[in-house]
Amino acid sequence: MLATVLTAELVAPSSQLWLVSPWISDVPAIDNTSGSFDSVFVDPSNRMYTLSEVLSLLTYNQARVTVVSRPDRHNSTFLDRLRRSADGENLQIKQHEDVHEKTFCGDDWLLTGSMNLTLRGMQINDEAVTYKVSSEAAATARLDFRHRFGGLE
Repeated sequence: MLATVLTAELVAPSSQLWLVSPWISDVPAIDNTSGSFDSVFVDPSNRMYTLSEVLSLLTYNQARVTVVSRPDRHNSTFLDRLRRSADGENLQIKQHEDVHEKTFCGDDWLLTGSMNLTLRGMQINDEAVTYKVSSEAAATARLDFRHRFGGLE
């Protein structure tokens, strides 16, 4: 599901993306080892693209990306890679001690549930995730996030 959402975003980026997860790793996001997704990358290569790479590409496609996570060492590798590679004007990183929600949200969709964006959360743990296509639900989630965490205007 994550690969599908991210591929759609590369084709037609949302103006705003919110990724809220207490723990985030630089997980494999889009498997282009067979070249199946060459058309969505400017300079494609046959390899696995990580979450930080894809989010970074989206910032250069004018998507405003806000990431909210806990101030935990586990998140550092992902956040550092994202900071180094993204267009800093379109990236905001917020850290909050009490974050427990897990939601990834664009202009007209949201992916929400119990799954952290970690290898364990995506491949091992028994998790539930819901994907909803709704401009209204996405707008409500973004307003809630801006109210709780601040964010790019």
